[in-house]
Amino acid sequence: MPHYQVHELGGFFKPESIAVIGVSREIASLGGTSFLQRHLDAEYAGRLYPINPKASEILGLKAYPSLSSLPEVPDLVMIAVRADLVPASLEECARKGVRYVHVLTAGFSETGTREGRELEKQLADVAEQHNLLVMGPNCMGPYCPASRLTAWGAIPGRDGHLGVISQSGGITQRFTEYVSSLGMDVSKAASIGNATVLDSPDFLEFMAGDDDIRLIAIYQENIRNGRRFFDLARELSPRKPIVMLKGGESEQGAATVESHTGRMAGNQRVWKAFFKQTGVVPVSNMNEWADACLTFSYLPKTRGRGVFIIGGGGGNSVISSDACIRAGLDVPKLSPKSMEGIRPFVPAAGSIAGNPLDHWELFLNPELLLKVLDIAYADPGISMVIVDRLIPRIAFHGPGFPDAVPEITGFIKTHPHRKPTVFTVDYDGGDPDLIRKGSLLRSRFCEAGVPAFPSFERAIGALARFQKYCNYFASL
Repeated sequence: MPHYQVHELGGFFKPESIAVIGVSREIASLGGTSFLQRHLDAEYAGRLYPINPKASEILGLKAYPSLSSLPEVPDLVMIAVRADLVPASLEECARKGVRYVHVLTAGFSETGTREGRELEKQLADVAEQHNLLVMGPNCMGPYCPASRLTAWGAIPGRDGHLGVISQSGGITQRFTEYVSSLGMDVSKAASIGNATVLDSPDFLEFMAGDDDIRLIAIYQENIRNGRRFFDLARELSPRKPIVMLKGGESEQGAATVESHTGRMAGNQRVWKAFFKQTGVVPVSNMNEWADACLTFSYLPKTRGRGVFIIGGGGGNSVISSDACIRAGLDVPKLSPKSMEGIRPFVPAAGSIAGNPLDHWELFLNPELLLKVLDIAYADPGISMVIVDRLIPRIAFHGPGFPDAVPEITGFIKTHPHRKPTVFTVDYDGGDPDLIRKGSLLRSRFCEAGVPAFPSFERAIGALARFQKYCNYFASL
């Protein structure tokens, strides 16, 4: 059983003072000094204490020779010394009365050596003996924009409702930057590395009770207490969706896991059963992870499989319909009433009236698009809507598109009968101008709370996962 109360883990994310053991006079690479600099960059409002026995000042901050010489007990201590010095640093934390410790240092069981395993056991023994709450080792630690505790990821970051738990520091850093660029902000993230003392179930239970967190993203390679993790996930999933990127699925990936965190990846059949029985949403890569989080963050729940496809041209409409069917969704015919509403403004030549709906004027006339959305929201056979939003290009031989993002997103978000609606902004390819314009347009939709994706395939993949989750729990 855990040696703490669940709410206590919140102390990692709101420290009013931080001491860093292992700070040099210069920033050479990732380490104590670089973390200290990032805290300054983020304008962390608390008190920062660099520990260095040979320096009186570092980065404009007064330096202290040891933890014991500090004028107070720091709320959080970060350890960035050599692996063989970490146990002694933990002992010093215990003597000072410190409760929360983040061990950045690598060089433990993930090395695969007897020395590394023994050092990690020493770390665990010291933590248990002195009742220390330790995040790591071999990890990036806690991240919380509300506290300006953002030494990695988006700096300073913006406070949101997403919780992140990850065994990989690099993946957590990239993911927090990724979702922040799309306007989806993070409440708290825990990079736990080898998870020697505090593991994924500990932070999952904490986030289950955190009212600021409504969605949880997990990068998991292995688990020590599988039963506890399973029970927590099954209980939590219906009210707080969990989207998991599972590492170590292939034989080579599983081998890499052992050298990354020093633990085995586990039987993949067991993990498949885990997803099936808990309702946790599995994804296979970073894009799918972010895409799924977008849909779960912004869309109203749905049960039906019917997708209404708007725009995209004749050939694209065919391909898009096929993609929907492959994903397990439907492209149903519109109701007679919907067709009556659409036919008057869709010309017979050069357009397709129905589902998919191919009509060029929808890109130029936002009022017309809103009218079509209104019709779709009233159609009983339509459960979700995908809108193709072209990027203005010279090649289109037409007038420039109006900037209708505020009008369109405002209409969708305030519609009393809105259904899950997403946009595609296709900027794949090597054209730098297309990439620049497309990524900006996509981010504007996402910032406004309407998911947008760089391809139809990614949009439909995210919608399919979302629909499957909604249907799974609605049927229980």
